[in-house]
Amino acid sequence: MKSLSVFRGDITSLKLDAIVNAANSSLLGGGGVDGAIHRAAGPKLLEECRSLNGCAVGEAKVTHGYELPATWVIHTVGPVWYGGTRNEESFLRSCYRSCFDLVVENNITSVAFPAISTGAYRYPLDLAATVAVSEAQEFLKRNDPGDKIILFVGFTPASIEAYQNAAREIFGCELALMGVLG
Repeated sequence: MKSLSVFRGDITSLKLDAIVNAANSSLLGGGGVDGAIHRAAGPKLLEECRSLNGCAVGEAKVTHGYELPATWVIHTVGPVWYGGTRNEESFLRSCYRSCFDLVVENNITSVAFPAISTGAYRYPLDLAATVAVSEAQEFLKRNDPGDKIILFVGFTPASIEAYQNAAREIFGCELALMGVLG
């Protein structure tokens, strides 16, 4: 569990191997985290994303980080929340698994995740945090955690509290709260 932490702040400021983008299916930028990452990375990110021909819900693709402090950006498309009646949890779990597959394929040792689907896609924050923490736990069980760092990034106190509640539920304790990274 020492590999899992939370960070309150701007995901685009993190100097890690990779940050995850809560993207839309076009991968061409949007609002929220997606727009912030595209703005911070500069125009070369958009150029590379155009060559990827989009991304399906629950899948992930990787690009360079360009002007970001992070080396890589893993783009994943989360589900829109319809009340839990359209396999939203399964799709969200697939987002994390697809991202973790790219972590392994690209020898990434440090990765930061935003609260995927909880903004414009309306996925309930508490449910999304539970999926995020449980999928990270499963990833660490299947892979040698070694020096891996998995960071959950929230922009508000409510998002940090959701991750901490999920950690208490799953592990019986809170995650370490990281300070400024980068």
